[in-house]
Amino acid sequence: MFADLGAAPSTTVAAATVPYQSLVGDWYRWLATDGLSILLWILGAAIVIRFIRWLGERYSERFEAEFAGSDMLVRSERSKHMRTVIQVISWTLIVLVALIGGLKILGIINVPITSLVGPSAVIGAALGFGAQRVVQDLLAGFFVVTEKQYGYGDVVNLAVTGGATKQGTVEDVTLRVTKLRTSDGEVVTVPNGQIITATNLSKDWARAVVDVPVPGEADIARVTEILEQVGERFFDDERWHKYLLDAPAPLGITDLELDSLTIRMVARTLPGQQFAVSRALRSRIVRALAAEGISVREVPTHTAPAAIGAAGEGGV
Repeated sequence: MFADLGAAPSTTVAAATVPYQSLVGDWYRWLATDGLSILLWILGAAIVIRFIRWLGERYSERFEAEFAGSDMLVRSERSKHMRTVIQVISWTLIVLVALIGGLKILGIINVPITSLVGPSAVIGAALGFGAQRVVQDLLAGFFVVTEKQYGYGDVVNLAVTGGATKQGTVEDVTLRVTKLRTSDGEVVTVPNGQIITATNLSKDWARAVVDVPVPGEADIARVTEILEQVGERFFDDERWHKYLLDAPAPLGITDLELDSLTIRMVARTLPGQQFAVSRALRSRIVRALAAEGISVREVPTHTAPAAIGAAGEGGV
């Protein structure tokens, strides 16, 4: 009897050890098969995504190197569009790789895709409005790229829903968002679906506009003659001639006040150079009119977005 009582605890321990060993064995087998497969899929997806980003950055840097090594003063429309296409393709491939990897992992852990239809319908109904926004952004981004509305390096003015306006230099374009660098150095991310109107200030050519307010008693003919002379000398200046497509010329009176009037002067420039040209031209106009004893009232200035060509930064 005592022998039987002594054997009972060891039998109990052995019986409890068997499920534990079985559980550990199952975990080892799972780690060696499904767990390893999941790890390989995660690592593989991460490597492919890194490679896609590296490849996209390499081609983008190649376009930058070609532009820096050329004698072009501004980027061509083709190079801007190609860089935008590269950014969009990279973003799309990364999303596809992540989606495929996620579906494969769900299959490995035996989660049938069909079983997700019910929960997906509930989640889709709850997040339908948000999903609609995303689809709207993707469609809008698709048309931005295919219609070549703007691209990397363009200076744009975007009117978005709610009446707000975003202005800056395009730094990144994907199917979902457009990123701008403002004149204050801030990066603004605008969902493509919220863009109502896109004004491209640097496509093909731009226009420098200078409004010159002068006293109402000034001799208009003489002021116009001075502005024409300033425009001709400015166009002949080698420092600025390369940025101009035609000579700056006065358009005439654009505004009348009780004691002043405004004469507008315009010039066609290379894309993105209109702000630097306007600053330099405005400075010369002020000096030329001051030399004739004509005072110039406060001249409205335009804020130039960041990263536009350094054509002198207002120098003369």
